[in-house]
Amino acid sequence: MPSSSLVRYPKAATGAVPRVAATACVLAAAAILIPSAPALLPGAAAPIAHAAPGGCFNGFDCDLSNRIRSADQYLQNRPGVTGYVLRDRVTGAVYANEHAEDSVWTASTIKLAIAADLLNRARVGALVLTPEDRGLMESMLSTSNDAATDLLWNKHAGPDRMAFNNAFRANGMANLVPLPTNGPLFPDWSYQKCTPADLDRLMSHVLDVMHPDDRAYLLDQMRRVDPNQHWGVWGAGASMRPGLKNGWSQEEGGWVVNSVGFAGQGERYTLSIMTAMGAEGGYTEGAETDTKLAETLLAGR
Repeated sequence: MPSSSLVRYPKAATGAVPRVAATACVLAAAAILIPSAPALLPGAAAPIAHAAPGGCFNGFDCDLSNRIRSADQYLQNRPGVTGYVLRDRVTGAVYANEHAEDSVWTASTIKLAIAADLLNRARVGALVLTPEDRGLMESMLSTSNDAATDLLWNKHAGPDRMAFNNAFRANGMANLVPLPTNGPLFPDWSYQKCTPADLDRLMSHVLDVMHPDDRAYLLDQMRRVDPNQHWGVWGAGASMRPGLKNGWSQEEGGWVVNSVGFAGQGERYTLSIMTAMGAEGGYTEGAETDTKLAETLLAGR
């Protein structure tokens, strides 16, 4: 198991403030399907009827509807708790499972949000990205390098260290919450929680809101990640040309193993996955779950 992206976490012996879960909120999506709650959720543009058993979900063809059922059945027998959001950017349909609003440690998925904000601020002249900054950003995305992320965060977080967090919310991560750190500096990128729905909205921000040149840059970086990130959304398969940012860390409550990315022609599908293992397993089991989920939903589409 690669260690380059292992996010710092407080040891019990350090006397760190215990980490607590942030409050989960509702999804803000164009159309949401919740297996146990088919009614329209606040913020949805229009209600989506619950599909009859064996039928097709509105906005998804029958093949993808059956894949969703298979994915949910698969998760029932896996260790830990997995929340995910699948979006079809062509039809506008969005499927969120019952844990899509669970608040989970971001681990290194937040590095995608950091990169997006840096590019957005540079685009409007709010900061200048030096060649060194660009190199650090590419290392942060490709190998999930923590030291590179520390340098970028400390340089560009602003006097109150809130520049990134303010942008995260503006860029779709409405439920992201910074948590107490294991030191005097707050907030820190490695002490944050969000929901799979937050990662879904972040991915939509990258694909639908960012400047085309910056979007193309990020998509290229996400498609060229190192082998230590060839899991999770990567399970969609090479023919789907996936791109992603993964995150994995051992927390006081157990391992979290997350993946957010896109796949398909024209980046048609986005998928955000957050798996909290608790006491039921570790990195290996979590990565297997995330990868099989992506394969079940998207391989060969």
